[in-house]
Amino acid sequence: MKAAYYEGNKRFSIGESVVIPPGPGQARIEVTYAGVCGTDVHVFLGHMDHRLTPPQVVGHEAVGTVAEVGEGVVDFKAGDRVVLRPTDACGTCPSCEKGHINICPSLNFIGITSPGAFQGSWTVPAHLLHKLPDDVNMVHAALIEPLAVAAHDVRYGEVTDKDFCVVLGAGPIGILEALVCREKGATVVVSEVNPSRVELARELGFDVVNPVETDLVKYVFDRTGGAGADVVFEVTGTQAGAEVMTRLPRTCGRIIIVAIFAEPMMVDLRTILWREYTMIGARNYLKEDFDEAIRLVAEGNLPLDRIVSDIRPVDKIQETFEDIVGGKADFMKVLIAASAD
Repeated sequence: MKAAYYEGNKRFSIGESVVIPPGPGQARIEVTYAGVCGTDVHVFLGHMDHRLTPPQVVGHEAVGTVAEVGEGVVDFKAGDRVVLRPTDACGTCPSCEKGHINICPSLNFIGITSPGAFQGSWTVPAHLLHKLPDDVNMVHAALIEPLAVAAHDVRYGEVTDKDFCVVLGAGPIGILEALVCREKGATVVVSEVNPSRVELARELGFDVVNPVETDLVKYVFDRTGGAGADVVFEVTGTQAGAEVMTRLPRTCGRIIIVAIFAEPMMVDLRTILWREYTMIGARNYLKEDFDEAIRLVAEGNLPLDRIVSDIRPVDKIQETFEDIVGGKADFMKVLIAASAD
C-alpha cells in the first residue's frame, strides 16, 4: 500500500504506507477512500506549515475497514466499516469541560497536527471511530466528515422548515449546507459565481443566483416580501462574502460563519447592531453531528453521487492538488483511493 507525504513547498512524495500495529486504545484501519478537502488545499499552499512536521501524511476525510485493534478496544473489531471523527481533544481544559471539544485549544486535528488519511494503513484512536451500517455505499460514506460539518452548521443555525436560507458559495461544503437545509424543509437560495458550480447547484434543484449577473440582495428581499433571509451561511471565505452576508438577513436574522478566512476581513458591525443579527462561528463538529451525517447517508436521500467528481489513486495526488489550485478542472470533490495498488 502507498502513502502520500506532504513535503512542503507545494510538493507531495509517494512512498510506502507504514503499517503501525495499534497500541492500547487504538485501531488500525485500511483506508478505502479519503476526500480532498479545502483544508488540505490550505496545507498544500503552505498556510498550515506551522502545524505540520513534513514529510507528513495529511488528509482527514476518510472511510475504511478496521484491520486490527489494540488492547482495551471492545467497541470495534476487524472487518467493521468505519469513519473517523478526526478531532482529538485533550478532555481536561476549560473548553472541553464545557463540552466544547471541537474548539479545544490543544486539539489534535488528525491529518494536520498528526498523520492523516492519504495512505493505505492508518492507526488512529479508536474512540474517534464511528461504525457504519453494513449497506452504506463506501463512496457516499467518504463524504460523512464534510457532511458532519454541514450538519453542525445547520444545527447552529437552528434551521427549520419555516426558514428562508441563503448559502454563499457552492463548493463542496456549501452544496452540503444547502442539501441539509433543504432536508430540514427550508427554502434555500445558493449564491455562486463559478459557472460549473452554478450549473450543478441548479441541476440539484436549487434556486441559484450568480451575484456578478444579478443583484443578490434585491433578489433575496424580493423573494421574501422585503423581509430578508432567516439564516445566511458564509462559505466563500472572501471579502465579497463578508460584505454581502450582513446585507441579506431579516431583522434578528442569523449569520453562520463557515469558511476559513485566510486573513481578517472588513465586516459591517453597524448593520449587525442596528438589525440585531446573531452571528455565529461554526468550527468542526461534535459526535452528534457525525451521527446525524451517518443517518443522512444511510437514508440515501441525498444526491451524493453528484458531489464526487473523480476517484484517483494515491500516486496522482500531486497532479490532483495542482489541478485544484490551478483551476484546470472544475472539481467538486475528489476522492483518493488510498488502499488501491
